[in-house]
Amino acid sequence: MHQLRIITSFAAAHCLTHYQGDCENLHGHNWKVELKVTALKLDKAGLGIDFKILKAETNKLLKTLDHKYLNELPPFSDLSPSSENISCYLYHELSRILNNDNIKVSKVTVWESDFAGASYYE
Repeated sequence: MHQLRIITSFAAAHCLTHYQGDCENLHGHNWKVELKVTALKLDKAGLGIDFKILKAETNKLLKTLDHKYLNELPPFSDLSPSSENISCYLYHELSRILNNDNIKVSKVTVWESDFAGASYYE
């Protein structure tokens, strides 16, 4: 089995709900997003999936979040837009888009700073 990884980013504002502390106030991050997928086999070119496809599909999804106030966007209108919940959302959306007989999203990590990130995987 092969594992592929891309890293990209988006910027957005949010405030944590049901939280007591500074992060309940409106603030923003330049989130780094790390996507990992597994490939069971390689094609004739020796690729599991072209990195261009992973980048394009991930960036298309991130464009819906980029420079937005996350608390106003589904699913975060009813769910605190924490790094944990953002990574879960991206995992499920990218799985829906990318998964097939050969490719499976294995993990999404969302970094809100160079020192703090959250991952979701199943």
